[in-house]
Amino acid sequence: MNEQELKKPSFALVSDHACLLTFSDVIDEFTADYISRVNQALKTIDGIVDLVPSYTTLLVVFDMDHYDRFAIEKQIKEVIASISSSDFGQRDTCEVVIPVYYGAEVGPDIDDVAKHCGIQVDDVIRLHSSTRYRAYAVGFAPGYAFLGNTPDTLHIPRKETPRLKVIAGSVAIAERQTAVYPSTSPGGWQIIGRTPIQLVDWGSENLAIIEVGDTVKFEPISRDEFLAQGGSLDGF
Repeated sequence: MNEQELKKPSFALVSDHACLLTFSDVIDEFTADYISRVNQALKTIDGIVDLVPSYTTLLVVFDMDHYDRFAIEKQIKEVIASISSSDFGQRDTCEVVIPVYYGAEVGPDIDDVAKHCGIQVDDVIRLHSSTRYRAYAVGFAPGYAFLGNTPDTLHIPRKETPRLKVIAGSVAIAERQTAVYPSTSPGGWQIIGRTPIQLVDWGSENLAIIEVGDTVKFEPISRDEFLAQGGSLDGF
């Protein structure tokens, strides 16, 4: 990657032990790479308690025994000054492949999605599963990764009335994003299928199998394959 001048993020103290870095007001791959690189660099610094990357921001939680507001700002600026855009290709990420059983039996909105987008259900499946997505943020629930961007043809708003219960493993789309519900919860995204795999490993250090910066690919599987892999057909 050719080196590109990095604009310094803005710094704002949001509590006595946390600050927010804002890198841009635009969601794009460059900003995501920048945040990912700073996130990795800050992980190695003593006194950093937690890091919460999002689309254009990075929340830094720090130990007050290590830093006051001036010391943490100085530390962060030193770390950022040591980063070059040529480092962006060095991010430590992986590709996560998620098997999905697509269809109305477990994806109650897939027919409405096809109708809204003016395409066939098979086209919804093909477009959704032929795109590689980036994990821009993790939140809402443990293991819930916000993945983008969906193909332009699949853009559809959230449901006007959210469901009170969305089954764990449900694969959904909304606006320019897609996601998998890691646990059963309320939700307002359009459900198009379900995966048999668990998105959260409570015994692992990282907890979620998808981390910010990872690449995610959805792989269509049959109903029989879904059941053989432990999938459940429990309804809504």
